[in-house]
Amino acid sequence: MYQTCIYCNRKLGSNEIVENFPVGRRLAFDAEKGRLWAVCEGCRRWNLSPLEERWEAIDECERQYRDGKRRISTDNIGLTRLREGLELVRIGRPLRPEFAAWRYGKQFIRRRLSRVIRAAGQTIGYLLIGVTGIPIIMFFLTDENSKVIARVKDERGRRLVIARRDLKELELVQGVGEGDWALRVPYRPGERFGRFGRVRARGQRVIALLEGSLAIRALGHILPRINSFGGTTAEVKNAVQLIEQTGSSEGLLAAAPALVPQTRFTLMDKDTRLALEMAAHEESERRAMEGELAALEAAWREAEEIAAIADRLLAPASVDSWIERHKNELER
Repeated sequence: MYQTCIYCNRKLGSNEIVENFPVGRRLAFDAEKGRLWAVCEGCRRWNLSPLEERWEAIDECERQYRDGKRRISTDNIGLTRLREGLELVRIGRPLRPEFAAWRYGKQFIRRRLSRVIRAAGQTIGYLLIGVTGIPIIMFFLTDENSKVIARVKDERGRRLVIARRDLKELELVQGVGEGDWALRVPYRPGERFGRFGRVRARGQRVIALLEGSLAIRALGHILPRINSFGGTTAEVKNAVQLIEQTGSSEGLLAAAPALVPQTRFTLMDKDTRLALEMAAHEESERRAMEGELAALEAAWREAEEIAAIADRLLAPASVDSWIERHKNELER
């Protein structure tokens, strides 16, 4: 049973109500299409379940939803809160704009508020620096460029560490075949434990070219960092229209290198970036539901592996030594 968000590596939480899927505090399900998501409380993104037992869990969610006494719904999407605070989102037959509003609306608004609060905090910090005249503090506050914002894998299984300073080099390019596209990814070969408990990228910048499902997964991890200010309801609507103009999420991704005037993501307009983020998530799920669940399972395993690495980075080396020493003693 997987416990970690594949996007932000936070714990998904648990529930004691859905016996066949005791993961998550908010679950979304589509009985007709056989989809079940655990919604991360941290980043608000939807984690598609790769579990073979998803049909039993979906049936259980449907029963619990019908038994819920507090429900709000439209013709196609409903929400109910059960005991223990578990929330169930029931997906019917929504049009794309309605589904996008439910799936991405709160996520983008929460992201915008979080960014505004952080920006306000940084502004106050800079003002305090100006008043106190302590330049050393500036060194700590501005040490953000080397911060690790995402980790993805290439075709050889190597972990590519993406630093904030390298986002400006991320680019959508034409692939080898007609209608194909690829992702030009700048990365660093390693990472280290830095100031204030943050993980920093280490080493010289290298460029990797990702295609297919690897590129789609990479976009799903990296674009939320570039789209850190989220989006308004109008911007979400505009992004959905861009997807519909090309017919599908797959169509937008394939046509993007030729359609957009700027192929570097930091230079694209916000509507296009939001549309590509939505398309990357939906295309990843489409492939998973068409026989690539093993790849989705691997993504979740990778998320839990990264979360474990981050936990170890927070612990001093003396703690690891103590654990290893006592482990050896127990094995004798």
